[in-house]
Amino acid sequence: MKVVLPDQSELELPEGATGLDAARAIGAKLAEQAVLVRSNGTVQDLRLPLRDGQQIHFLTTRDTDDPDALYVLRHSAAHLLAEAVRRLYPGVKIAIGPPIENGFYYDFQFPEPITEADLAKIEDEVRREIKEGRQWSREEISRDEAKRRFEAEGEPYKVELVDTAEGDITLYTQSSNGVIEFTDLCRGPHLQNAKPIKAFKLTGLAGAYWRGDEKNKQLTRIYGTAFYSQADLDAYLERLEQARARDHRKLGVQLDLFHLSEHSPGSPFWHPKGMVIWNELEDLRRRENAKRGYLEVKTPLLYDEQTYETSGHLQNYEENIFWVHSHTEGDRRMALKPMNCPGHMLLFGARLRSYKDLPMRFAESSTLHRDEKTGTLHGLLRVKHITQDDAHIFCTPEQIEDEIFGCLDYASYLYDLFGMDARFELSTRPEHKLGTDEEWDFTEGALRSALERRGINYEVNEGDGAFYGPKIDLHMTDAIGRSWQMGTIQLDAQMPQRFQLKYMGGDNQEHFPYVVHRALLGSLERFVGILTEHYAGAFPFWIAPVQLRIVPVAEVHGEAAQALADKLAPYRVEVDDSNDTLGKRIRNGEVEKIPFLIVYGDKESDESLAIREHGGEQTTLSLADLRAKLATLNPWQAGAEPSLTS
Repeated sequence: MKVVLPDQSELELPEGATGLDAARAIGAKLAEQAVLVRSNGTVQDLRLPLRDGQQIHFLTTRDTDDPDALYVLRHSAAHLLAEAVRRLYPGVKIAIGPPIENGFYYDFQFPEPITEADLAKIEDEVRREIKEGRQWSREEISRDEAKRRFEAEGEPYKVELVDTAEGDITLYTQSSNGVIEFTDLCRGPHLQNAKPIKAFKLTGLAGAYWRGDEKNKQLTRIYGTAFYSQADLDAYLERLEQARARDHRKLGVQLDLFHLSEHSPGSPFWHPKGMVIWNELEDLRRRENAKRGYLEVKTPLLYDEQTYETSGHLQNYEENIFWVHSHTEGDRRMALKPMNCPGHMLLFGARLRSYKDLPMRFAESSTLHRDEKTGTLHGLLRVKHITQDDAHIFCTPEQIEDEIFGCLDYASYLYDLFGMDARFELSTRPEHKLGTDEEWDFTEGALRSALERRGINYEVNEGDGAFYGPKIDLHMTDAIGRSWQMGTIQLDAQMPQRFQLKYMGGDNQEHFPYVVHRALLGSLERFVGILTEHYAGAFPFWIAPVQLRIVPVAEVHGEAAQALADKLAPYRVEVDDSNDTLGKRIRNGEVEKIPFLIVYGDKESDESLAIREHGGEQTTLSLADLRAKLATLNPWQAGAEPSLTS
């Protein structure tokens, strides 16, 4: 058999040779450093056999920043954690331990509760394992044998996983000097040995329901991370510390933006200052939509079951739908909408359209509800009550490319306003999809062509498209380097057919339109949470809840301070005439991250104002010069620079 290397040269190997055999055939150093085989965008354990003609690329311990190389390192670290916990806590039951973004976790049922203080002891045990050395081996066994094995070990979660597993049952065993230390049910992949794990850290504890279902037993989840170097771990921990300081849940309370309540889980209560940010984003959405020919619409919150069956959401999304039973509709089920798509389809289909009406761009910022599991809720970032800057563009095949271009340009404009870089990802057809392969070939090709003709670099995320169409997912990188999935641009040929939407073409024949689904900021709740962390609560002037605060030095200056506030209209101005000391009122302004503080005393007048910029310098400006400066801080005003918004 032959395999194809990255330089397109061929390597001849015996039939059944593994990735590790191929690495050895190339050289001893590669065989020692190899951690994974990558083939056509998928990863493969080094121990698995290769196929004749397979294209392969080796990831090694030098690929320290590669997500797949980090994935296999962290997967192996999770198994070391499980071994350590079993040794330290006899009677513990082990569940699952996958790698995740930035680390890994493992879920356990402990005989007695553990605390954060126990993590240091577990960490020390894992480091001992790494120092002692561990090697991984892989084997396939029958389902019955695996079930007997885990029943004998008293591991009920593993037994359940065996019962529900698809395909072959595989085990990975970690050993030291030929002595078996731990065996786990696992599909892999894993490192050859523990030597590449140069840095290991447990980062926290949390409760987690078995399989994410609150009806099941709550387990203890231990989070951790691992890297190929201590320097990379140190840099990550520094970013983590910054992230804690920027946590939007803490800042949301500190800045009086919103709060969350168990009376309505996953549904934020917006305070007046939070609503300022919300309304500024809504104004931005409406203003920019109007410039781009979008038509504002409003559709119902409740639809019958038939609507979701027609759209395909009943078959593909039912677990996230809130069902409502009416007192007057009998057995007819209604549901709160989790997305706007079905309503916009019904709106377009209210009458036969003409090709002259197209493209028709419907925009709606509507309340949506999604029945997210309680254990997945996280501040504003994962909620049940969602508001999207949603739109659906109905167009002819010839108009698709221009509409995709328009969405991409719109997205770039928005992200530039917030000082965030965009990363693009093309998500292709999932396993369970509507429509034919030919239809998907066309829609995927249209999105790919638009990205390439715009000169946009993108990654391909195989199989992660929506059930009705491929999509371009838009990821933004924040001030401390974290990537957030934000907007999406999707091309759909399925819903128009399922809803029998038609337009009369220039040939006097009826045709199905295509639909571009797009949300660019995404969930406004999530976007505000991300912005709060991106700016660490120090919002740009144009969306700051309070833009200026005037601090009168003494009670006698209060009337002049209020008069100045009136002159600064229509900016959002407060006068802090509380009984606190002058120093405390100035500190309060800093803590609340007010962009501009004006301290007003005997020496101040319209010709000379003492101004303190948040995190910046102190200056003296006239009222006229101050207003001129403030006018440059609204990004859509003529002559304003995007940099002035951050």
